[in-house]
This record gives sequence, C-alpha cells and structure tokens, in this order.
Amino acid sequence: MYIRDTLSGQLKEFSSEDNKVKLYVCGITPYSTAHVGHARSTITFDVLRRYLEFIGFEVQHVQNFTDIDDKIIVKAREESISYKELSTRYMQEYIRDMERLNVLPAHKYPLATEAIPGIIKIVEQLIAKGYAYENDGDVYFSVRKYINYGQLSNRSIDDMIAGSRIEISEQKRHPMDFALWKASKPGDPSWESPWGNGRPGWHIECTTICLDNLGETIDIHGGGLDLVFPHHENELAQSESFTDKDPFVRFWVHNGLLNLQDEKMSKSVGNLVSIDTALEKYKPDLIRLFFLSAHYRSPLNYSDQALSNLNKGLDRLLAVLRIHPHTDFGQLDSSPFESKFIESMNDDLNTSQAVGILFELAHEINRAHLNNITVGEAQKMLKKLGGILGLKFNQSTSSGADLEDKVFDLYRQMSKMIEPSNDQGLSNLIACADSKSLDSMMDTLVAIRRKLRDANSYDLADWIRDTLAKLNLIIEDNPESSHWRWK
Repeated sequence: MYIRDTLSGQLKEFSSEDNKVKLYVCGITPYSTAHVGHARSTITFDVLRRYLEFIGFEVQHVQNFTDIDDKIIVKAREESISYKELSTRYMQEYIRDMERLNVLPAHKYPLATEAIPGIIKIVEQLIAKGYAYENDGDVYFSVRKYINYGQLSNRSIDDMIAGSRIEISEQKRHPMDFALWKASKPGDPSWESPWGNGRPGWHIECTTICLDNLGETIDIHGGGLDLVFPHHENELAQSESFTDKDPFVRFWVHNGLLNLQDEKMSKSVGNLVSIDTALEKYKPDLIRLFFLSAHYRSPLNYSDQALSNLNKGLDRLLAVLRIHPHTDFGQLDSSPFESKFIESMNDDLNTSQAVGILFELAHEINRAHLNNITVGEAQKMLKKLGGILGLKFNQSTSSGADLEDKVFDLYRQMSKMIEPSNDQGLSNLIACADSKSLDSMMDTLVAIRRKLRDANSYDLADWIRDTLAKLNLIIEDNPESSHWRWK
C-alpha cells in the first residue's frame, strides 16, 4: 500500500513493525455542533483504519478532544454554564453523530484537560533544553531554536511573517513563536503550574497525548489540510525538540477541505451544514458515498444537488442486493472486482476508483441475474467491499417478521381464491407454503404463479404479481422461468 506523506510530498510504501499501526487523528474543539466538514475528515480516517485492518494490520486509533479553548470559554460564559458542561455536551453529540455515520469508535478519546500534568512536564523540559522561554506567566516555543521549522508546510520563517497578520507581541521574542502555556485571565478556568495559574496552548496537547498513548514515534498522524499550519507544524517542532527523535511521525496524512458554495466550511464564520441537519435529509450511506466518491486529498463542494444525484447510484447498489440469487446456470465470478478494489485502495486510498468498482460490480450482478446466472457470491462480495468503505446497505423497505406476515397473508388469500385442482404439483406447492420463511414463501409463490400462467389463469397470476409489487417484491418473467427480487 502507498500513501502520500505531506512532509516529504512523496507517495511512499506503507509498512510497520509487527504489523501494528499507531494512528493519531486530531479531533474537534467541542464548543458547538459538529458540521459535515468534520464528518468528511473523520470518515476519511475511518476508511483508512478499516482498510489497514482489512489487509492485516492491527491499528491502535487515538483521537483527542480539545476540551479547553478560548472559544469554549467564551461560549460557556454566554450560556452561563461551566466549560466542562459545554464541552461534554458537544463531545457526546459528536460521538452520537459518528455512530449514526457508522464510524468505528477510536480506541481512546483523550481530553486536553486530562493531559495537563504531562503537558507541564514537557513544557518544563523544553524550557530546560532552551527551546522555550517564560514571560510573565506565559510560555512560548522559540521557532528559531528548531532548525527545521516550516518543513511540513514547506515555507520559511521569513515567508510566514511576510504572509501573516500576526501582531508583534512584547511577550514574544519572535513574531512566530507560539504559546505552550497561557497565563489565566480573571474568571477563566485554570490549573496550577510552575509559571502560575494558567492553561495549555493548543498545540502542546497533541504532543503530550501522542507521547502518553502511542509513544515517541507514531505511524500515521491525520487531520484536515487546514491543520498543516500552524497546528501540525508546531506540533512537529515541539515534539522532536522534546524527544530528540526524528521522525515524530512517519506519515503525515491530510484530507482536502469541504466547501459550501465554493468557500471553506467553518464554524467561525457560520458557513456550515451540521451533521445532524445532513442526516435528517440523507441516509448515512449516501453521505459516506458522497465523501468517498472524491479522492480524500481533493477539495469537495457540498451541495444538495450532488447528494441527490448520487442517491440514484445508491439505489442501484441496494437494488442488486435485493435480487433473489437463483441457481440456474453458472456463477458470477466477482474475484476480479476485489482485485481491482484492492489495487485502487493501495494507491493512496483511492476511494473514488473503489466506489466506481462497486458500481461496476453492481452492473455485472444485474446483467448476470437477467441471464439466469447465480449472483449470491457476488452480492456477498459487494457487501464485503462496501463494508470496507463503512457502507451498511440498509434497505429502506419492510423487512423481517412484519414482511413475512404480509407475504403469508397473501398466500392465505390466494389459496382461498384457487379452485380445487387436479394438478397434484400445484396442490403440493400450496401445501408447502406454510413454512413462513420469507425466501421459501417467495420461491413457492413464484412457482405457484408460474403454474397458474401455464394453466392460463392470468388474472390470479397478475394479482399475485401486483400485490407483491406493493411490498417492493418484484417478480420477473422470461420464457424459460420466473424469479423474484427486491425492488
């Protein structure tokens, strides 16, 4: 498998020691409802994890929550509640949204506030090693001390200053120096430290959480493209300065941004669609398909039109999975589709091609079915490959015992309408329909209807067909035989 590493800019073959993968993904700052831009990033790394596990790796997945932040403090004050109450509300909401989107839960969800003892120790060491300095209760990382600063975002310190709107602060020795520890303001949440009461800066939490949960070198560090600078650039600098080990991360992986009306989706400017709003309108599988139909590194424009167009494709996938897999002639070989799927996913997680292969397989299943070729194994393959992408293929029709009861009621009505027959075969078919297994009853109804057509009892045969159609169960006739499928 090859993955594009942001740091090197190269497509690199992925491997790991002992087939174990340490995966860290930056999580949300829970000060308001999560939006579909967050969902795209989380689904990207959910699929990466699923695929790594599919090809035999054991993945340890950690995703943080930044549960203390300026925005959280301001929002909590506006609502007259504690920062903890506010952040807990939105963390729980986010986790529920991810469950609805069929995202595998991370193995750990560490909180920034839980990491504060470790943060203080790391900051102390960075000061002792000359990489950081304290000024009036604030502690800053000195970017000039780390000679490789700017390597991840591929820019120089001078270019950063020229292209930024950073105001010169008397607290800092250099405009690009960033906060490791912030002195507390009156009324703000704070923790004791050697530099007075305060709270951690944004970037230092991820360094600490990675070191505490995954060790000094991790295999994959993920997040949105907007995190490359300054967040991941700063995290890389402070981590390698603390450990004296290079690399801190073997593969930096970043997903492209999700836009709304061609502008970046962002909570800070209100240009967003919440995950809950999206799920009220669209199935989870459709939302996942929408994200995965584009390469994860590409920008993507969110629109109702795009999702509505793709819904027709999802319906086609569901339709071929509802086909009843008869066993007349031969078997559709789906193994070439699995090979092409794996080849696409091995090429930097090319889900766009992988989704296309699902549709190719669905087309072949439908064509094979029309030619009386067995498709049961191919349907299983479609579900297997879709499952790697996190698709559940939930059918939106009646199912289970409720539908079985309706089909059995149809059989009982039909049996009363059929006059006593000298056709022993038809009598035997009617008698064996009492099994109350949906597949068995449908097979029997198809056989009964075929005999009725052979006996020119077209009115009753058509009544059976039309009544089943109302239950989304379709009978298809050809000159040699008849079969049933889901609509």
